[in-house]
Amino acid sequence: MSTESTPVIPPGSTIGILGGGQLGRMTALAAARLGYRCHIYCPEPDAPAFAVAAASTCAAYDDAAALDAFADAVDVITFEFENIPAASAERLAARALVRPSWTVLETAQDRVVEKKFFAGIGAGTAPWRQIDDLGSLERGIADLGCPCILKTRTLGYDGKGQFRIDKPAQAAEAWEAIKGAPAILEGFVSFQKEVSVIVARSPRGEVNAFDVVENVHVDHILDTTRAPAQLPSELAERAAAIAHAAATALGLEGLLAIEMFVDFDGHVLVNEMAPRPHNSGHWTMDACITDQFEQFVRAVCNLRLGSTERHSNAEMKNLLGRSIDQWNEILSDPKAKLHLYGKLEARDGRKMGHVTRVFPRWKTDSK
Repeated sequence: MSTESTPVIPPGSTIGILGGGQLGRMTALAAARLGYRCHIYCPEPDAPAFAVAAASTCAAYDDAAALDAFADAVDVITFEFENIPAASAERLAARALVRPSWTVLETAQDRVVEKKFFAGIGAGTAPWRQIDDLGSLERGIADLGCPCILKTRTLGYDGKGQFRIDKPAQAAEAWEAIKGAPAILEGFVSFQKEVSVIVARSPRGEVNAFDVVENVHVDHILDTTRAPAQLPSELAERAAAIAHAAATALGLEGLLAIEMFVDFDGHVLVNEMAPRPHNSGHWTMDACITDQFEQFVRAVCNLRLGSTERHSNAEMKNLLGRSIDQWNEILSDPKAKLHLYGKLEARDGRKMGHVTRVFPRWKTDSK
């Protein structure tokens, strides 16, 4: 059990971050403001987080010698990317402090394990079936009906590793599309809103969540986040309660993002979770007293958590691919807050940056 005697990782220490993408970059910047050094571990040599880190290791996630040297060079380890082999995280945990624990990573990596976890804390999800072969897929389609979504159990994000099935005759095509990987079949949910909650929990047991936000996806990639979500208070409270319960049940030491659907009957259904900073939390950088990245650092280092109070309403929009070329136009708006990730190549669908616009709270809070 977490107690007040749980050691604090003090400023001046080195935080090791597995993953070198934009989440690691923004975490390293937030850590620097609090006086920490960050050591980034990532296999991609042009990882954007390398440019703002005190130290870096470019090696595969299963390179045992590199992992051991990394663990010996830092005071605490966390991750900004959950598709890291759980065995590698377990190896690191034998040599260094890893927060969140590798068991949290393992739960979030497998969609079947994740669904069972949420059922265990009383949170609803879309109906689902575990899929291990073509026969179980055909039976699952018969049970759940069409449309339904076939997803790989692991390694899927931003729509990758998914196949929408609109008629039973597509079973073999869908199974071939995911190359026969262990999978989960999810029934289609007709929803009125997609929302998410980001919650932090420290090793001392302190829990604090940001406001529930509303998300709009385009081609399975987050396009826009609006804070706060325009929801009846009882639904927002239900979403926040699920996040709090999940963080507590996991024994989370860090940050957890949970994406949810609100259906037309007023049910809040969990879609998936990620034990790290999240795209739908970028608005906090410009609209909250403490942003998600600073809160992440505070939780991982067992500092007191900061206030998640929202001082402004906000709309965050992702800049994908060549939309990054709009940077000069965006800067011509004095109220736009532009955040660029320093990526060298703009590819279709690649997250290159985001822009946030903030508004006085009274414009929507009176609704």
